[in-house]
Amino acid sequence: MKDFAGKVAVITGGGTGMGRELAKQLVAEGCTVAMCDVSAENMAETKRLCQSNAPQGTRVMTFVADVSSEEQILRFKDAVGRELDTDHINLLFNNAGIGGGPSFINTPREDWEKTFNVCWYGVYYSCRAFMPMLLKAREGHIINTSSVNGFWASLGPTRSHTAYPAAKFAVKGFTEGLITDLRLNAPHIKASVVMPGHIGTSIVENSRKVLTGRSIAEMSPKEVEDARRSLKGMGMPADSLTDLQIQQMMQEMARQFEANAPTSAAEAATIILNGVREERWRILVGKDADALDALVRGEPEQAYEQAFIDKYRASGHWRAF
Repeated sequence: MKDFAGKVAVITGGGTGMGRELAKQLVAEGCTVAMCDVSAENMAETKRLCQSNAPQGTRVMTFVADVSSEEQILRFKDAVGRELDTDHINLLFNNAGIGGGPSFINTPREDWEKTFNVCWYGVYYSCRAFMPMLLKAREGHIINTSSVNGFWASLGPTRSHTAYPAAKFAVKGFTEGLITDLRLNAPHIKASVVMPGHIGTSIVENSRKVLTGRSIAEMSPKEVEDARRSLKGMGMPADSLTDLQIQQMMQEMARQFEANAPTSAAEAATIILNGVREERWRILVGKDADALDALVRGEPEQAYEQAFIDKYRASGHWRAF
């Protein structure tokens, strides 16, 4: 699919980050876009940005949906067909995701499962829902967002990290399995797995809102203490900090995660769309992702040892984690 003009694309998580940038770039090329997100406000801004640079006749629709709910995804699919008056789509970007559920031992089960359900079942439910519309297209492409944490389940030796990589490994395995399944049963549809490194998005703040319903500025006393323990585990002198200082530190870390990322969300979207044009099934996003991929492939048995971390740090890309 070399040209996106005249195509119909569905994007989950279109309110911010890579989803917003994918929508903007696709619409600029004349692609009709249907997006869903949990935030109507964020999607309204994405739609405004898209329409400011949209060729005549290009449409942008929004729909509020939590991708961890199959019922809501099915309503989204019905709305796409109805509002765009179409029986098919060409591109399905399963982009929505949150971070959370760090410890299988200490994290509340509901937080662990919510993270897993958004990051894995959001992909599964969306593929199930939109497959009939992909089958009716002349050509189609499924693009599932995994992560470097889909092949390396770590954020380093001082931080638990289980729900997110469990989901992202599932996304990667599912997409790789689809390659042969589609080749045998629907050869006009391609599949790609996207594995970004550190991308400049607001996932830290967005994840907290999904999991707790509150922003970092509205942290509860328990959440402050949980953050204090996490910071101590990272080697920071958190016991000497007041609750307000802990809160301010978490806000600053979220800001720096977006502002200091080696790859912007716009750059990531461009890499992804170029990968789709080239029909690459495996799309690494960012030089940090390339470096980590090479290290894991070279020394898989050492991937969770300190010596591996030291090598990755020496590569100059450790700041991503």
